[in-house]
Amino acid sequence: MEELITRIHALLIAQFGEQVATIESSGLQPALVVDPALLPQVCLLLRDHEDTYFDFLSCISAVDDGIEAGTFTVVYHLASIPYNYQLTLKVVVPNDRRLDNLPSVPSVSGVWRTADWHEREAFDLMGVYFEGHPDLRRILLPEDWEGYPLRKDYEEAEMYHGIAIK
Repeated sequence: MEELITRIHALLIAQFGEQVATIESSGLQPALVVDPALLPQVCLLLRDHEDTYFDFLSCISAVDDGIEAGTFTVVYHLASIPYNYQLTLKVVVPNDRRLDNLPSVPSVSGVWRTADWHEREAFDLMGVYFEGHPDLRRILLPEDWEGYPLRKDYEEAEMYHGIAIK
């Protein structure tokens, strides 16, 4: 796995320059932490390059890194079915916790169609805005729901349209 991530990192640096990504080797899986501005281009290269061919986006997760950290991390799990490779990408974005200023990441729904639903779920539950998404709206909660229930600072509502929730 370490050899694969090192090769992919070198490929990305050759294409986009040193600022494109760093290798994160702490944790359970090594990952590439990608510059958010380059995310769609990186994903397109990883999907189409003959040495990688990451043809499947299996999951997108959003992580609230905590109020003190002031960031969210969006995690992308990619797979190359023909090569039997797996890769984790991460994007770290600032978050000031205001609901009128959501953390923002470029959409990759133009690269993998499955991103459409995954990004909508991350938007709905964590409040991550995906720039360029074709239909970014709530997917699990009602459109008029206030807040994002998987955030660490979320306070549960007691009532919804006059109905007790707790």
